Amino acid sequence: MSDDYRIRRATVADAALLSDLAARTFIETFGHLYPPDDLQAFLADAYAVEKQAVILAHPDYAVWLLERDGTAIGHAAAGPCGLPHAEVASGDGELKRLYVLREAQNGGWGGRLFQTVMDWLLRDGPRTLWIGVWSENHGAQRFYARHGFVHVGDYEFVVGQTRDHEYILRRAAA
Repeated sequence: MSDDYRIRRATVADAALLSDLAARTFIETFGHLYPPDDLQAFLADAYAVEKQAVILAHPDYAVWLLERDGTAIGHAAAGPCGLPHAEVASGDGELKRLYVLREAQNGGWGGRLFQTVMDWLLRDGPRTLWIGVWSENHGAQRFYARHGFVHVGDYEFVVGQTRDHEYILRRAAA
């Protein structure tokens, strides 16, 4: 294989692909944390093809696919901030998802995907950016800290009967 990587903006035509990739990356990263029934119910709802199509069609949201040799191996999503924090303001942006399959990690492509999202979020100039991250995902926390994000709050991420402790990270407008 040539290992030809590229990042491209996803379209509505990618809804089924995104649904499958989002579920696979979530399972690979977090699946071990949840009872199987809770996990399947969450995936069926959160990553339903129809929901992905709505996101992909919405002008305020954007999703990118990381592909290797034409096969999607990662994705990132961004849009208006929806995190439960009192200081979230209209116009604030959020990195909503950033996942790369384990087989393709540690090659710098997650960072490139992240930068693509940041460029899009800041395309109209500086603004406050937010990220929600699992409290036990120390690698992601270190990565985001290197990019100026600081822990400013906490919330619960619900998957069935499981309540994950999540951190809310913020980077002030430059």
